[in-house]
Amino acid sequence: MTEIKLHNSLSRKKEIFAPIDPENVRMYVCGPTVYDRAHIGNARPVVVFDVLYRLLREVYGADHVTYVRNFTDVDDKINARAAESGRAIGEITAETTQWYLDDMGELGAMEPDHMPRATQYIAQMVTMIEKLIADGFAYAHDGHVLFRVRKYDEYGKLSGRSVDDMIAGARVEVASYKEDPMDFVLWKPSDEATPGWDSPWGRGRPGWHIECSAMSKELLGAHFDIHGGGNDLMFPHHENEIAQSCCANGGQNMANYWLHNEMLQVEGKKMSKSLGNFFTVRDLLEEGIPGEVVRFVFLSTHYGKPMDWTAKKAGEAEATLRKWRTLTDGVEPSDIVPAEVVSCVADDLNTAGAIAALHGLASAGDAAGLLAGARMLGLLTDELGDWARGVDLSAYETLLAGTREAAMASKDFSEVDRIKSALMAAGVEVRMSKAGVELLPAAGFDPAKLEGLL
Repeated sequence: MTEIKLHNSLSRKKEIFAPIDPENVRMYVCGPTVYDRAHIGNARPVVVFDVLYRLLREVYGADHVTYVRNFTDVDDKINARAAESGRAIGEITAETTQWYLDDMGELGAMEPDHMPRATQYIAQMVTMIEKLIADGFAYAHDGHVLFRVRKYDEYGKLSGRSVDDMIAGARVEVASYKEDPMDFVLWKPSDEATPGWDSPWGRGRPGWHIECSAMSKELLGAHFDIHGGGNDLMFPHHENEIAQSCCANGGQNMANYWLHNEMLQVEGKKMSKSLGNFFTVRDLLEEGIPGEVVRFVFLSTHYGKPMDWTAKKAGEAEATLRKWRTLTDGVEPSDIVPAEVVSCVADDLNTAGAIAALHGLASAGDAAGLLAGARMLGLLTDELGDWARGVDLSAYETLLAGTREAAMASKDFSEVDRIKSALMAAGVEVRMSKAGVELLPAAGFDPAKLEGLL
């Protein structure tokens, strides 16, 4: 069996992955708060953990892997969006949840086995909070319930900071209902205009952190294999998840392996609306950048390193994918994924190395191996190929070949140059050799610009 190695944020080192039960490998990834379109930074963990999901299915079998990614559909950001728009909260969350699924599908992400909505698991959250109060790890005050951070001795083991250091370096809310500034909210009261549920502490709604602890326990058990998300979630979200889950579940570990992807930049700068470089996945798709191209760019950088989105990278990715799709057109993938691709992905999701291996397969003319390896990364799939299909340049190849032959006799190559310029302006790569003429769609290919050339 293929040996998988993963960098565990909890131990701060790369470890051999050993599932609790090889017949039931379980992974939980924090999903979105659904109030707006997902920006491209939101999409990076989706693609990263989609590759891990594919790897686990390849190694352990599709029927032996369970992947859970949640939707947070109760949150103050959602409440604010409803208030400013005048729309119902349920309408907003239903719409934006579908937007998310559609956009991530365009990037080739498989849907997880379970996609729980927080509002479907309020009862489980209340039960977990009651257990924390009963065991002295939480307390109720003025309709709020808070977790006693200093009661959990191992708080900070994920982020590697002491509680006192966190207080000194973080913005923590000082409130009258808190015993300690570091205590975090498990439950908070709701007014008449805010969504709320009945509870032993009055009508209210859950804090953000308790959602994932309750949903993961319900769907994967108190102790499972992998928990993932962006590194911006390491503190406080994942730190708080570990604390409340371990305390509610009798000290049992929540997850054995914690994986975090690094953040995304745009043209070397942090993405922000003030810099004008903030855009959503849908923005890219509507600009004509195929989802497969976005996915390729994401996978070209290791998940543990900051990723820089640039127009140059997108253009190069598009050109590569067009060549690969031309090479694999009509080819059946090999039954076995090439070992050089699998070994890279199994080595802490080294997708950049896997792409280099795919380039090698393409150069060697191994179309079947290229297709099998690419599909393990979620590339060159039938679902993502519409943007590259139907490109038949044979008539233009015949035109250019005939024109070149005539020019060889007349020594007048002006018409050859004109046709070449028109093809290149349309985003076509022109290759001419003694063997003949070959035309390939390249980055920015626009068939409309070829009208009138024949």
